[in-house]
Amino acid sequence: MAYNPSSSSSRIDRRTIEKNRRIHMKDLYFKLHSLVPLDSSRDMVSLPDQLQEATNYIKKLQIKLEKMKEEKDNLIRIKNLEIDHDKKIKTSSLMVGQQRTPHIDVHEIGSSLEAILITGVDFQFLFSKTIRVIHEEGFDVVNASFSIINDIVVHTIHAQIGETYASENGVSNIIEKLNNIVYGI
Repeated sequence: MAYNPSSSSSRIDRRTIEKNRRIHMKDLYFKLHSLVPLDSSRDMVSLPDQLQEATNYIKKLQIKLEKMKEEKDNLIRIKNLEIDHDKKIKTSSLMVGQQRTPHIDVHEIGSSLEAILITGVDFQFLFSKTIRVIHEEGFDVVNASFSIINDIVVHTIHAQIGETYASENGVSNIIEKLNNIVYGI
């Protein structure tokens, strides 16, 4: 058999390329592992487990990011509602004595309804009245949440058209009833 130098050199090149690839991959796995918080109960973690932990961590970060975006949007909406409310009131104060004057804003979005009720801590009963009115008008409450910022309580209510919804009255009837409740205090 004759010695073929090009065959030997191509084998060495492939080995070198593969060795460099493995070194590079090991370095990338190490960097990834260093970015993921360590589970203190284990010292040695297999490569597939490291990848799974990284995947889980990224998913948790994505969920956290979405929640933070929602919170930011809610805070911006609150600020805009307060600015709009201030423009409507102009000279009157948002405070009655030491109590915050409540404010409600209702939006119809297709077959859904969003109500944002801003109150002080002394007007918590308005939340249940708002839910009752929305339900009485044929909407089914899908989600209701609240946030407390200093002495401001922001209630957000999401509802969808239910089986008992009467389109002739619709959202305008809800807005009228809620305004009577909120501003009739």
